Amino acid sequence: MKVIAFNGSARKDGNTAILVRHVFKELNKKGIKTEMVQLSGKKIRGCIACYKCWKNKDRRCAVKNDIVNECIKNMLEADGIILASPTYFADVSTELKALIDRAGMVSRANGDMFRRKAGAAVVAERRGGAIHVFDTINHFFLIGQMIVPGSIYWNMGVGREKGEVEKDEEGLKTMQVLGENMAWLMKKIGK
Repeated sequence: MKVIAFNGSARKDGNTAILVRHVFKELNKKGIKTEMVQLSGKKIRGCIACYKCWKNKDRRCAVKNDIVNECIKNMLEADGIILASPTYFADVSTELKALIDRAGMVSRANGDMFRRKAGAAVVAERRGGAIHVFDTINHFFLIGQMIVPGSIYWNMGVGREKGEVEKDEEGLKTMQVLGENMAWLMKKIGK
């Protein structure tokens, strides 16, 4: 079993990545392999609404000059998907939004190809707005017929400066329980 995570933060190895690694720690304890793709510095653009994915039905986006098709391939090969983002003006980063829009459109065009995979949101915030980020990510999972595990609170951690999220005890506990629940769910659904 494998979980692939996509860190939408512009700050590589920042608070968002730290939170994902706390989830990974629990997944690894349960024998689940993990991998993180950090979108920071990668070329990625939004959907151009060409609808070629609906015509081609090849599980790929027609725009081929950036990282999205590689991300889609990784999603297809994984049993679980984590989408992670910092909170930027009460929403996901533009990089993660581009991935959501394009991977979501390709999935829908190809019979909801991520259906019944486990999907979890991870959100870093400085002060507020994170619930909207959490909702945006979960909308991707739910419209794609994915199964979303819960935790003891919304999957978010608080911190502004790099590493500051490590001081958020409740946020770290939430990530721990999320990892435990995601592993349990994946084993139950056989993914």
